[in-house]
Amino acid sequence: MSTAPPLSPTARSTVRRGAKRARTDRAELYAVLDAGLVGHLGVVLGDAPVVLPTGYGRDGDTLYLHGSTGAATLRAAAAGAPVCFTVTHLDGVVYARSAFHHSVNYRCAVVHGAARLVTDPGERLHGFEVLTEHLAPGSWSATRQPDRKELAATALLALDLAEASVKVRTGPPGDDEADLATPVWAGVLPLRTIVGTPESDPLLPEGVPVPERVLSRQV
Repeated sequence: MSTAPPLSPTARSTVRRGAKRARTDRAELYAVLDAGLVGHLGVVLGDAPVVLPTGYGRDGDTLYLHGSTGAATLRAAAAGAPVCFTVTHLDGVVYARSAFHHSVNYRCAVVHGAARLVTDPGERLHGFEVLTEHLAPGSWSATRQPDRKELAATALLALDLAEASVKVRTGPPGDDEADLATPVWAGVLPLRTIVGTPESDPLLPEGVPVPERVLSRQV
């Protein structure tokens, strides 16, 4: 059983449509976020919403997001604009006997809040380490650290996970009873993300092997 505090829904994070698919265990929020590599950051710029794919990493109940200091979405978020961040995993296409009941199996996390611009040098390095290790575990200590120019060009935001929701669909289609005898195939087509064979940079010096930190991700 999880020891993490349960999700505490607010007016924004309460799941209303398909409420039976909502999850309240905070550990499930962590699992959805930790299993993803790219999320989508939504923020209103002027009079229109903008949603962009964004790299992220989690440390406890803090989500670190990063991007160019010139990005309008990050500048707006850093200035205090409310944001919404989502991560979705598509696990299967659900084929039903009726067009209406076709669906997908999925895991989705939605986080609401106000992002905080990280300016403390120590936390900035920590946040970049979290981001790097989430994307490519083992790479922070194995590679060159960011220099002053790179740090100056990159904005780092911290988003608290206090206001979040998780929604999950699993299982077969939910056809109407009247359609169950229809001779139309129904079921689930599972979808999987496959890790391929590492492809070495052609500019690598001869004899540099693929490290275990990369090979281990094929398991």
